[in-house]
Amino acid sequence: MAWLILLVGSLCEVGWLIGMKYAEGFTRFWPSVIMVFFMAASIGCLGLAVKEIPAATAYAVWTGGSIAAVAIVGVYLFNEPATLLRLASIALILLGMVGLRLSGVDP
Repeated sequence: MAWLILLVGSLCEVGWLIGMKYAEGFTRFWPSVIMVFFMAASIGCLGLAVKEIPAATAYAVWTGGSIAAVAIVGVYLFNEPATLLRLASIALILLGMVGLRLSGVDP
């Protein structure tokens, strides 16, 4: 269950980063409110996950998942380039996350 909570936390981090883009430097009220909501939810999920998953592993997976997801969302929502190097780098992040999960260090 902790891994699922961690995944939700990573997705919430994507939500606040998208909200940040639309908040335009906190000049737009509702995108700013949405951004703060997702920030709190993301940190809350991480806090719950570290009860069962080692903190270093949880943090690495939380940030790595967020980085990969934000890069993918950037390609689709914000027309950022989808170069081969960028996609390979995302794949390496995901591979590292799987490696951490399978390392046998955590429950």
